[in-house]
Amino acid sequence: MIETPYLLFLGDAPDQLAAKVAQGIKDWRPEFAVGQFRMDGCKADMKLTDMTLEEAKAAGAKTLVIGVANRGGIISQAWKKVLVQALEEGFDLASGLHNLLKDEPDLVAVAEACGRKLHDVRIPSVKYPIANGVKRTGKRCLAVGTDCSVGKMYTALCVEKEMRARGMDADFRATGQTGILITGGGVPLDAVIADFMAGSIEYLTPDNDPNHWDIIEGQGSLFHVSYSGVTMALVHGGQPDALIVCHEPTRDHMRGLPGYRLPSMAAVRDMALELARVANPACVVVGYAINTQHMSDDDAKSYLAGVEAELGLPATDPFRYGAGKLVDALEAI
Repeated sequence: MIETPYLLFLGDAPDQLAAKVAQGIKDWRPEFAVGQFRMDGCKADMKLTDMTLEEAKAAGAKTLVIGVANRGGIISQAWKKVLVQALEEGFDLASGLHNLLKDEPDLVAVAEACGRKLHDVRIPSVKYPIANGVKRTGKRCLAVGTDCSVGKMYTALCVEKEMRARGMDADFRATGQTGILITGGGVPLDAVIADFMAGSIEYLTPDNDPNHWDIIEGQGSLFHVSYSGVTMALVHGGQPDALIVCHEPTRDHMRGLPGYRLPSMAAVRDMALELARVANPACVVVGYAINTQHMSDDDAKSYLAGVEAELGLPATDPFRYGAGKLVDALEAI
């Protein structure tokens, strides 16, 4: 078990989105977040108290969580001095990066000498099966996106929260490192061997009661040339009854791909639905989740109204305005 509370390490994150792991913990488990540690040049800010390691220790923090999700999931050499010092001052370390803490000899040596723990949450802990496509009982909803990091996890968490507030039987199913750190369990999908990815999602969302909803965290985008494979595993392994299309309207290109423009929501809707119906012919799209964090309230509401008028389904920013419209649509299935 990863001991809480956390000191969120933002390192030298080049922008706010690069610190999305820390952002997710701060927004969904604020009681875990004692403060933040930023290096010189860091351009991310969780609006938490900036603390030294000594100050965070005095405030009760037990684990330094690497809150950065950089391209390739690399432990930067520039971070090493801080990570080593944290171990020496009595912190455990937790990371969701592909570059594992346990594979860094210097960190392993210091952790062993200091009696501290290294937690890599992006290591599959189960021998997952190959997907078999057999229809499962219960209901499933998957968030799909026009791009990476557009709000698929937030959408799923918001839908689960609203369902539970209504007394519905629902569970958020984490498929990435941030969701796992927030909820304590899930499948680190992009670290699963390719042949077993869809099977891992079948494992994550097994047979359940007829009225139970699994709300599956989306990953990547079918249109993102770097990460479309992980999205495809969710679309088929999740065997969703419903899709929610997620979008961030202020971007001018795909995350990490300056030469690629974002697809339209209609294009994502059509492609995701066609592919989802391979595994579940009854799948439907129920609405649109729009990440309006960079828009004024008036502009956001105007944009949402335009999406509804153009695409004919409910549209909301579930984190800003609630997931009520989306849950209404899911209840109607």
